[in-house]
Amino acid sequence: MWPNGKYKVRKETSLWPWVLFVLALSAAVWFWRQKTGEAKVEKEKNQPPAAETNATPISGTSSGRRSFTSAPVIVATAQTNRPSAITIPAPSEIASDTNAANFTARSPQNVFEAQLALARRAISPGSLDGVAGPKTRLALMAFQQKENLLVTGDLGASTKSRLLLLRPPFTNYTVTRDDLARLRPLGQTWLEKSQQDRLDYETILELVAEKAQAHPNLIQHLNPAVDWTNIVVGTSVMIPSVERTPIREKAAVARIHLENRTLQVFDENTNLLAHFPCSIAAFAEKRPAGELHIAVIAPNPNYTFDPENFPESAEARELNRKLILPPGPNNPVGTVWIGLDKPGYGIHGTPRPEQVGRAESHGCFRLANWNAEYFSQLAWVGMPVYVEP
Repeated sequence: MWPNGKYKVRKETSLWPWVLFVLALSAAVWFWRQKTGEAKVEKEKNQPPAAETNATPISGTSSGRRSFTSAPVIVATAQTNRPSAITIPAPSEIASDTNAANFTARSPQNVFEAQLALARRAISPGSLDGVAGPKTRLALMAFQQKENLLVTGDLGASTKSRLLLLRPPFTNYTVTRDDLARLRPLGQTWLEKSQQDRLDYETILELVAEKAQAHPNLIQHLNPAVDWTNIVVGTSVMIPSVERTPIREKAAVARIHLENRTLQVFDENTNLLAHFPCSIAAFAEKRPAGELHIAVIAPNPNYTFDPENFPESAEARELNRKLILPPGPNNPVGTVWIGLDKPGYGIHGTPRPEQVGRAESHGCFRLANWNAEYFSQLAWVGMPVYVEP
């Protein structure tokens, strides 16, 4: 009551302002979440395109070792810090004639044998793995075009009849003392790599796989009884027998197709001499275009690490100085550097041949080491290289 004895009347406060405030706040939160979600999607869309490999990747082990499935069996390779993952057939799908005395020329019986027959003709499907993937399809198309066949990318009857195996698919390789002496752990950082005497193979499995132009897991499948962590001098292993067509002439021109991520080499009559998968720059603005020329061919090169070229690397920002990395197959440019007349650009090998065919480089064109070496024998200083869309 008021002092005068009258009852006071309480003024009722309306709830509508509070309701409107809560609704406005909820709408603001919803709008903010939608925008951040859109930003995340847009960010993912702007990332470099995912790589196409010869097969479907699966998750690896937490130890950093390679692991793969095979119908389906998970197999871990000898320890290495070169990660990769791929699905390949079981050994029974790859097994074939191995007796040279009884072997007669015949058509390929499976995808692996088709890959091998192509590789022998310097039409590379990438690392031999027995899996029909994009790189194998492009290699088949190159062969079909060369042979004036219907270009389909499929291993049809007409293609099989031309793509003959003239000798057994496999041979034996004996591990030597020199092979074991080459092995070295690969440093994890740029600085550690620069302090090594050579960036050579880490494991015998890696060494043997590169000699055979094959995926390491295929080598394991061919040799299920071999303990790759305990290889000694004299160990004999079965590997694909590649032995390419001997080089009888120099090339006239090379053409790099950015869309297909391939490098093709032709003679003066436009006959195809070689076909290789290659990696290209991750970002379109880093990809050169038009006519370039070979300026230098350097086998077994060292590599100058310039931190300015790796702004994304925390180590590069901390080092703030150049480093010289020694030669070897695990050198960042592999076993061959073929410099182009555009400063900073070249065609070179790679320490990770299984990953060739991706859009991931800083601008150069990467080939498997064995393909880079073969190309270097076809090439010459001044040879034109056309980079096409």
